[in-house]
Amino acid sequence: MDARGAGNGAGMTEPTTGPSIGPSIDDPLPLADFDHLPVGDLVHRIRSLDAPQLEILLRHEREHGDRLPVVQALRARLDQVRGGAALSDGDPSAPSALAAPPAEGGSPVQPATSGPVINPPSHGDPTNPAQPRSTG
Repeated sequence: MDARGAGNGAGMTEPTTGPSIGPSIDDPLPLADFDHLPVGDLVHRIRSLDAPQLEILLRHEREHGDRLPVVQALRARLDQVRGGAALSDGDPSAPSALAAPPAEGGSPVQPATSGPVINPPSHGDPTNPAQPRSTG
């Protein structure tokens, strides 16, 4: 065996890559929480992104999750933008309207305010109609 085949799989050559066209996948994502967005939120957040930003997201999605509804939404918006659609003025990093507001403080429930511990009888709860009892 010669030196060319050593270490790379007995004569197999490593693929060569040409110059990259378009945005690189190593670029930071335009939407920081992209992988965790529901599709409904994603459709609204991508309206303010330009074509290169949409291409970054599309490439990322294809290489990672490859979720069909997400790919379709990104492709549709990319086609719209390339066709001259106006970009939204919205902030894609704004919190979701579907997300619950952050809690202000802890839970008001404390051991002193919780109810008493109630254990049902070992044979079940006699008032529960889902547990029929024999009558005789």
